[in-house]
Amino acid sequence: MRFTSALVRARLERRYKRLLADVVFDDGERATVACPNTGSLLGLQAPGSFVWLSRSDAATRKYPHTWEMIENDLGDGPTLVGINPMHPNRLVAEALANDTIEPLSGYGKIRPEVKYGDEKSRIDFLLEDDAKGLCYVEVKNVHLMRTSGHAEFPDCTTARGAKHLRELSAMVAQGHRAVMLYLIQRADAQRFSICAEFDPAYAEAFRNATAAGVEAVAYNCRLSTEEIVLDRLVPFMD
Repeated sequence: MRFTSALVRARLERRYKRLLADVVFDDGERATVACPNTGSLLGLQAPGSFVWLSRSDAATRKYPHTWEMIENDLGDGPTLVGINPMHPNRLVAEALANDTIEPLSGYGKIRPEVKYGDEKSRIDFLLEDDAKGLCYVEVKNVHLMRTSGHAEFPDCTTARGAKHLRELSAMVAQGHRAVMLYLIQRADAQRFSICAEFDPAYAEAFRNATAAGVEAVAYNCRLSTEEIVLDRLVPFMD
């Protein structure tokens, strides 16, 4: 997924009201920018950190710049971390179209945002194939890392995430395949786990879902100021 133009660097002054952040550009100019992530951004909002911003010239935008990445260092050197939750579905869509996600390869048809289940939710991707049948794929954005190399999800409570796991389990019960794909927007992730500390209910829903046959995979990404690319499979740990 390439950005339409190279990102601009600034230093973070503060994030506030969840959706806003104040930054200082390299030339000393200050600005308020849009923060697209409403989550906790635990460990990813330290004042003084380098952040990278995209810019829109749309006349309707109150804040032209959008916060896309932050530089994070857990002791092994700085790495770029993507914080925009709108990007994982685009990344997965590109990878599915190019057939580069090995556990999900070989499906002839890919449909995004398809209604399903008793609660009329929308699955991120429905994969279809005459021989393989149906595969329901839900994508989750991951950026939490408290220990070097160890990515975690979630970083706050997510009742909606637990609901998605229950709905995927229902698809398995109906004879279909269901996959939860955790997309880690950082290159330094070497292992992944569910964070029961921050949301015990989600962790229990995850255990129930995988016991019911829902599959779970995690991938990390390579990031630069020009593009984000889905990279490699990351192993789960208990």
